[in-house]
Amino acid sequence: MGAVPSTPRKNARPQDTAEYLIGTFVGKKSFPISSDFWQKLLELPLTIEWPDHRIRQACELLAQNNYHTRHLAKLLTHLVRCLQESMSTSVGPSTIYTKAVNAAHMSSVFLKYLIENAKSDNFTELYLTLDEGETTTEEYLPRDQNLESFVMRGMLSFIGTSDVSSHTCLLHHELLNFMLVAMSTQLHSGPSPGPKDVHPFIDAAIAEEISLVSSVVRRLLLNYIAQPRLPLNGAPYSIFSEVGQHGVLQKVGSAAANLVLFPFNYLVGSSGDGSRSPLAENSLLLLLILIHYRKCVMLDESTTDKSEDSATSDSLLKETSYFYDNPYCKALENARDIEFDRVDVEGNAHNGPLVRLPFASLFDTLGLYLDEESSVLLLYSLVHGNSDFLEYVLVRTDLDTLLMPILETLYNASRRTSNQIYMLLIILLILSQDSSFNASIHKLILPNVPWYQERLLNHTSLGSLMVIILIRTVKYNLSKLRDVYLHTNCLATLANMAPHVHRLSAYASQRLVSLFDMLSRKYNKLAELRNDKMVMTKANSVGGSIAEDMSTELHIYTDFLRIVLEILNAILTYALPRNPEVVYAIMHRQEVFQPFKNHPRFNELLENIYTVLDFFNSRMDSQRMDGEWSVEKVLQVIIINCRSWRGEGMKMFTQLRFTYEQENHPEEFFIPYVWQLVLSRCFSFNPGAINLFPVDMPVEDADAKEEADRHQDGELNVVV
Repeated sequence: MGAVPSTPRKNARPQDTAEYLIGTFVGKKSFPISSDFWQKLLELPLTIEWPDHRIRQACELLAQNNYHTRHLAKLLTHLVRCLQESMSTSVGPSTIYTKAVNAAHMSSVFLKYLIENAKSDNFTELYLTLDEGETTTEEYLPRDQNLESFVMRGMLSFIGTSDVSSHTCLLHHELLNFMLVAMSTQLHSGPSPGPKDVHPFIDAAIAEEISLVSSVVRRLLLNYIAQPRLPLNGAPYSIFSEVGQHGVLQKVGSAAANLVLFPFNYLVGSSGDGSRSPLAENSLLLLLILIHYRKCVMLDESTTDKSEDSATSDSLLKETSYFYDNPYCKALENARDIEFDRVDVEGNAHNGPLVRLPFASLFDTLGLYLDEESSVLLLYSLVHGNSDFLEYVLVRTDLDTLLMPILETLYNASRRTSNQIYMLLIILLILSQDSSFNASIHKLILPNVPWYQERLLNHTSLGSLMVIILIRTVKYNLSKLRDVYLHTNCLATLANMAPHVHRLSAYASQRLVSLFDMLSRKYNKLAELRNDKMVMTKANSVGGSIAEDMSTELHIYTDFLRIVLEILNAILTYALPRNPEVVYAIMHRQEVFQPFKNHPRFNELLENIYTVLDFFNSRMDSQRMDGEWSVEKVLQVIIINCRSWRGEGMKMFTQLRFTYEQENHPEEFFIPYVWQLVLSRCFSFNPGAINLFPVDMPVEDADAKEEADRHQDGELNVVV
């Protein structure tokens, strides 16, 4: 393509020199790894912005020539050499950091293109090997390491051991970008990891020693806690450049010295938020990718019958394969509070290095950023997998730090993804498994809840607000999502809370009884429709499957109604004297229970409710009142008689206690979910190459195609 450029003159413009060096890098001529060319390429102050179509041309040319030149592998090797040299120097900003930043960014751009457009299952198009004659010296690549392991070890070592400072911040960020790009090979695989999946870089990262893994997990979490900003003459800025604006690498040119010429938005897109720390965000996303990755291997390849159909083959594959232990997941699960060492108390030494973190700072940071789905996933991973962090959360007296943003997000469920709602409800379910949590949330009084619009909630307990929001979520789900799993989680959390309810507010008590009424109306409607369908089925001998589906749904709602009755029973049995508002709400709406009094699934539970109703109704009847009853007068009678309540005639039922258990093969949910977050925040990816989750293919814009045709004249000069 184009004429062969001559070597730039000594005083040539930087643009001409950059054009020559990049053209040489993507061209047909192979430069030895020891050539001075690599130093010139990485040291050049590449501050000129190229349009996207020129970058794509460069990527296409490298893809054509890389099998012969191995220039990507050589660039990656020099990147690791720069990182090793930077770790051995104690001085401040230097050319070595500049070279490392340039190498990392250039590698990210070209690697992303090659991964996006890879056709083979094992990504041979990357050509991650050096020329045979160049691997004879260990000065560049040790004999006992393949290139991907060499690259991952070098990058992880730098990330894990180098502090984030004003002069290393940009390099840390570029390395995180590279790691995300390198691990995007997962997007080509299906949602269920298989033994034939090949992911060169992430597999190499998983195979690293536990000491290195622990240091990386610690650094990524510290980045998330610190939320460091990239320097720009002391002022914060957005790492994500908008279309038509200069990329960040041009913006910080004066501050960070020599930087690569590719506009940053070619790599990362333009969906960022300037108020966030991009380094912290990418640290968290990388951590989530690492902890949820699963490497699948076969127990015995001979047991797989290749003649089976696809569904049977997938089922057999799961039975004859297993996952390697994920060291990053283990490191997160074993993380300990830097302020408290359990070993000192219990004397149980732990094998291997531990990740030590300031749990207090992590707790506070999570509270600030729980509006982000990535932070929700981190909180879930911690409370589900790390018993020490869960215990730390449960003993905090300021639980509103975490619960208020969670409840506000659930309140705005219509503007959130269903995955985020599920994760938040699971977190609440896990927390509600602890009796001290259920007791303490009713002791914490909120002066107001400004985001709750339906009514003023002044001086409401955190527990009452949680009941209100969970019931509101059930109502929203009933009208919009209609997801049984979501219903179950909400009701399970309410059931765990019920025996510990203390002074539930009037509004929360009303909503609890209204929940039974709402579900009962749904139940009655289903029962009526089911009966109609059964009559039609008998008459016409058709529609049997519809009637069966309705019977199944009716059974589900029967279970839901029973759980709500169990919740009311638990409050009345174990906490009635402390909850006069619940008694009032049941008395006020006692007619909603009447249709189910003789129902075989509900009658025992309703006997207790009617025992309470009979007790308080009789006390009301014995009162002589001048004038009509008011709410205040009724409530006063209830409060007085709560003191004399002894629970006589109440049947004791085993307390419902729900626990969360992660489903089999959770990776089929978490891996696609994490990558959806990565693509929404970090960079775009060719939709046609994504097999990990369903993608809406964009309609090709004729104007865009015409624009691309016009750009064909602006070709890149290449050394041939």
